[in-house]
Amino acid sequence: MRDFSADHRWLSLNTATVRKQGDLVQIIDACARHGIRAIDPWRDQVGAIGLDRAVRAVRDSGMELSGYCRGGMFTSDAAYRIEARDDNRRAVDEATALGAPCIVLVVGGLPQYSRPGSAATKDIAEARAQVEDAIAEMMEYALKAKMPLAIEPLHPAYAADRACVNTTKQALDICDRLDPQRSGALGVALDVYHIWWDPDLLPQIERAGKDRLLAFHVCDWLVPTKDILNDRGMMGDGVIDIKSIRAAVEAQGFDGYSEIEIFSDDWWEKPMDEVLQTCIQRHRSAV
Repeated sequence: MRDFSADHRWLSLNTATVRKQGDLVQIIDACARHGIRAIDPWRDQVGAIGLDRAVRAVRDSGMELSGYCRGGMFTSDAAYRIEARDDNRRAVDEATALGAPCIVLVVGGLPQYSRPGSAATKDIAEARAQVEDAIAEMMEYALKAKMPLAIEPLHPAYAADRACVNTTKQALDICDRLDPQRSGALGVALDVYHIWWDPDLLPQIERAGKDRLLAFHVCDWLVPTKDILNDRGMMGDGVIDIKSIRAAVEAQGFDGYSEIEIFSDDWWEKPMDEVLQTCIQRHRSAV
């Protein structure tokens, strides 16, 4: 396993971690000051400053990307499906312009939550079928741009409103059906916050192998958790055995960035420099 204790060269910052402290240019500038070499920006942050300006900021800083957040939200009724398809094609174009190595897919839950205005339903099996069909369609477009797609399984608490793919096994089953040749076009983004509890996690990581492990996200699970969305913990403050999961991922040959992604009302209230300094310290000690 790689030694993270001496430096933070393998730390990437998911820009949602400090989204309330500054815009994307300010975040990039702060990362550069702290010697953080990579980011994973969100589409709304890119949109807020404009794609051209975002591309220049990344280029001028010498920053690398560990991914691009996010594509997906595939589920909808028929009236919104073309809108969802077109939006995901734009995500591919943006990721390509920025030089991202993959697009992280949060696939969507029941249609009425993924695409407001869609007819309400409780049929989660149909939602999952829609997800697979939509990923297959998105792959056709992404392949032309040579842009890999990374399915991110989310904790089951998000099944209704954010992602009806909730385990690494579910995500890999989709990969096997849509990309049986293991071409590298489709894989998974594994976030410890969402998968740490899964008793089948380690064999599924082994099943994924290096070619399907496209991204690795870290934070921590607090006890108690006050808000399932916006109370993630800084690494080392919760109950996740992050190092063991990283060891399992790296045992398959993953050698990319450990991407820190913390949605937290508490950390959003702190100065950006303090958050980044803490991320660096905890990446060395707890990741």
